[in-house]
Amino acid sequence: MKYNDKTNGGFQVFKKTHPAPGPGLVPIEGGTFVMGGSLDQDVQFDYTFARARVPISSFYMDETEVSNNDWLEYLHWLSINFPTDRELYYNALPDTLVWRSALSANEPYVNNYLRHPSFQDYPVVGVSWEQANDYCVWRTDRMNENILRETGRLADWKTASNDGKKVPQLKKGEPFNTEIYLNGQNKGNGIDGKNMMPNLSPTAKVGANGKATRPVRLEDGIITQEGYRLPTEAEWEYAALGLVGNTENENISEGKMYPWNGMGVRSPKSGTRGLILANFKRGKGDYMGVAGSLNDKADITAPVRSYLPNDFGLYNMAGNVNEWTSDTYRQLSYEDFEGLNPYRGNQFTEKRMADASKGVLAKDKYGKAIHDPAKTDKKMSYADYLASQAAGANSGATNTNKAPANGAAPTGAPAPGNKYAPNTSLEGKPYTPDERGYNDTVNTVLYGRTTLINDRSKVYKGGSWNDMAYWLNPSTRRFMDQADASADIGFRCAMTNIGPAEIFPSGKSHFPVKKPKDFKPH
Repeated sequence: MKYNDKTNGGFQVFKKTHPAPGPGLVPIEGGTFVMGGSLDQDVQFDYTFARARVPISSFYMDETEVSNNDWLEYLHWLSINFPTDRELYYNALPDTLVWRSALSANEPYVNNYLRHPSFQDYPVVGVSWEQANDYCVWRTDRMNENILRETGRLADWKTASNDGKKVPQLKKGEPFNTEIYLNGQNKGNGIDGKNMMPNLSPTAKVGANGKATRPVRLEDGIITQEGYRLPTEAEWEYAALGLVGNTENENISEGKMYPWNGMGVRSPKSGTRGLILANFKRGKGDYMGVAGSLNDKADITAPVRSYLPNDFGLYNMAGNVNEWTSDTYRQLSYEDFEGLNPYRGNQFTEKRMADASKGVLAKDKYGKAIHDPAKTDKKMSYADYLASQAAGANSGATNTNKAPANGAAPTGAPAPGNKYAPNTSLEGKPYTPDERGYNDTVNTVLYGRTTLINDRSKVYKGGSWNDMAYWLNPSTRRFMDQADASADIGFRCAMTNIGPAEIFPSGKSHFPVKKPKDFKPH
């Protein structure tokens, strides 16, 4: 049947697009590389000196670390949208006490580092892995909302603020959520914009504007569900190395120990010869050099656009602050990783339905879709699906992102990375897709006694202002509990590339991709 014709069913097909990255992101074209290959010696003797050739799909990554100013914007949004929820605001606050030390005069950083204008473009620190994930979810919704409001698919910002007009809005305390919107649960007078999508369905009703319109769908290619997230350990290492600058026709002319070329940490170029290329601790007691000739120009952190970017255009992929990745730490992950896009930390979930027969998603008190642990690894029959949703709705479980420290199973839907007990499928067989602890005998009850590694241990990489040069190598890796924070750990966001893997096709030979002659998309 003919596409985009309301007389024969109204099936709509839109032009294929290569979505532009969200604000702050730069494209990272994927490929194969040797993970762990840039580390020439295992100084720690902890068997992190393993190598594995792995493929990475193309993705996007923040040009810089998330800054204090970015985090203050997040806090501001929470305060104006949930003004009476002090717990929500408190839980989003970074731990500024990470600067406090019994034998250091660091109290000025405790009081000023997050909020003083002098530090507004410095990387945010004192943020746990859990807080970083919450920020990614918030940033995704704000990006999609902004796209829809500025293009008129949702009510514009002036109308959305009510501006003195008595028109219906999204419910108080239920801001825009991508999943709820894509499920068709955000629409109506005062919510719909002036430039709604045309609805060619023969059953569509004509609205007040004399046209049949509808909300944006995922098929339109305007917004994405695959939003901001923490990069995987493999993605982070691949992006930090930036071997694209040394590659031509699949031949790598020179390897790297750091995000820049060469074996040293000083600039070899004539105009900047001898300058330190990153913010790190040169030696015990030397954080910045000698007065009159400060070697890295920073005692603690430095502005997020300091020093030179690597060949992908990323700043401070070595030094300044270590950065969280999404992976759960295991010493032998290099040996366990599977083929494409290696990652350890998957916890598969499914959306909870408020009314499965009508397709209505359940929402938490903040207006976000609730996610429960997946019950099976395949599509259920419709009868089983309705039964499983009814069982979940009657369980009384609440959505939570926290897991007890003793490793006990929490109630509700944990965020990625949190431990939960195996689920039971409708047939009574346990469904355990979580491979964080695969073939691992770690007992979480003994955490801190026999081992510091459990399912809450998350990988961070990159080296910081408080680290020696060894940790600037992208292959080095350390871990910390997902609820802990530090004055030398920050993060940056990534986003999955939706579409063709080749991001930079210009100037390259290609076989043509032909389209159907009668294909006329919107």
